Amino acid sequence: MPFRRLIMLLTFAFAGLGGLATPAAALDPAQGEVLLTVTGAITETNDGDSAAFDLEMLQGLPAVSFETTTIWTEGVQTFEGVALSDLLEAVGAEGETLSAVAFNDYAVDIPASDAVTDGPIIAYLRNGAPMSLRNNGPLWIVYPYDANPDYQSETIYARSIWQLNRIEVRP
Repeated sequence: MPFRRLIMLLTFAFAGLGGLATPAAALDPAQGEVLLTVTGAITETNDGDSAAFDLEMLQGLPAVSFETTTIWTEGVQTFEGVALSDLLEAVGAEGETLSAVAFNDYAVDIPASDAVTDGPIIAYLRNGAPMSLRNNGPLWIVYPYDANPDYQSETIYARSIWQLNRIEVRP
């Protein structure tokens, strides 16, 4: 009987040590077409000094959806994507400013302080469907404009970059 106890104790002890010996989970490499690359002041990478995300990786982060009108579309639209705050957490962002860049090199600075609960998302679906490059996609930073009057300003509209493909986190 004491021998069986010793075996159980050692089994639990080694199991616990195994968890300590495992390194922290890093970002897996992108398997599909890279839609978003995050660089700069980040601690989690998967492609040199950057974090590259394909659609599956973005969809693997907690999904957020909301309905809102926009100044660029007609009627209420449903957007689904990853909260900007969750993306920044996933890459270990340590900066104050996000320089967001579109495929056509349009760029805008977004304060990292915009990344709040119930704030902007990086949308990958609009009305349940992926967005093509021609239709503001494949990624669009969208704020819940109708939910908060503070999001109905020229400043916020300018930060609502579509055809997003790069974010640089700056100190």
